[in-house]
Order: sequence, then structure tokens, then C-alpha cells
Amino acid sequence: MCKVSPGSDVQPHRADALGGFEVVEIVVVIIAIAVIAVAVAVIVRSRQSQRTPAAAPPPRDPFAPEDSTFGDPRTIRVGDMVEYLGQRLFVRGSLRLREGGYQWSEHFLDDIEGTRRWLSVEEDPDLEVVLWTELKGTDLQPSEKTLTHDGVEYRREEHGTAQFASEGTTGLGTSGRVEYVDFAGPKGSYLAFERFDGGEWEVGLGELVPSGTLTVYPGSDAAQS
Repeated sequence: MCKVSPGSDVQPHRADALGGFEVVEIVVVIIAIAVIAVAVAVIVRSRQSQRTPAAAPPPRDPFAPEDSTFGDPRTIRVGDMVEYLGQRLFVRGSLRLREGGYQWSEHFLDDIEGTRRWLSVEEDPDLEVVLWTELKGTDLQPSEKTLTHDGVEYRREEHGTAQFASEGTTGLGTSGRVEYVDFAGPKGSYLAFERFDGGEWEVGLGELVPSGTLTVYPGSDAAQS
């Protein structure tokens, strides 16, 4: 049992209790001030972000892989479909060509009219896509520096030999060599000669495909991968 001596004073205990209440009140005030400060900071930042104009979007590449409208010609593969000037053509075969460190592709297209057509896709250094149509019954030879066909003059630009790997239906072996001679004409027109593994020259007329005019539809296998 606790004894209280005569004359003792219990007031100090009451003073301690009152002091504890004062500490709690101070802590509550500090917390309230901190909450108010955080709220003010959030409001100020929100207003500043609303006043800051949005940055202009970077230039868009119409051939970028993420662009679902046009697709990317650099990713064309056998089984895809391409659309150009309202005509849709299936890719039945592809050639992957390499000359030294330089690479490009040619994609053979199905044409209901039976005309042999293909797309060449290369970066030199800019992306260049050309639609080619086989030129039959011509006596043109690539030995000259300039050639004229249907009144259009073409000047020789390149002559070389490349290795190729074949995919799908191309009428060629799985790999081999191709010699090529390229001529350029006005307004994005081209004339090209190719002969595979020492065979006969094959001649094609080409037209530059303007950026954004070719649509690539991935085949079912590509869409699932």
C-alpha cells in the first residue's frame, strides 16, 4: 500500500499531465502544418504543369515499324501483302542480297496479269523503295553508259556482284550470285539488269515508290509472331 506523508503535495503530478497535453498539441499542429504545405506544393505544381505548353511531337517516319497505317517495307517477308495505288499484291518470294557490308532485299509479287513484278528495298543511306516490272522483248544491253527506252534516257549508276539467299518461291536456288547493272532516269525512273549465276540478262523498269504510298499488311504468320 502506498502511503502519503502528511504535508506532501500532489500538484507536481498534475503539472506533468498538463505538460504532456501541451506536447501532444504541438505535435498535432506540426503535422497539420506539414499536411497543408504538401497540399500547397501539389496545387502549385499542378497549375505550373497546366501552364507549360506541350512539347511538339517529333517528326514522324511514315515507314516506321510502329506505324500501323503504312507498315515498314524493311520488314516485308513471304506471305505479306502490299498495296500500292489501290492494287494489292502478295509477296510470294524474297531475295536477301549482300555485297560486302551492304544489304538490300527484293520481293517477288503475285500479279493476276501474269507480269513479273518485284519490290526492291534498300537504305543508301535513306530508305528507298522501287517497284519493278519485267521488260520483255528488248535488245537493250548494259554495256553502254547511257540507254534510251521509250524516249527516256537512263544513265548507268552502279555495277556489281552480290550474294543472295532465297526465301519462298523465287524460281532460283536457295543461294547464289547475281550480277547487276543499274541505270537511273528522270523523276524517279530506273532501268536495271540482273543475271543470276551467269545466266541471261533480265531487264526491269522501276518507279520510285513515294514515302507513305505503300501499305504493308503482315501475313498471318507474321501477325502471330
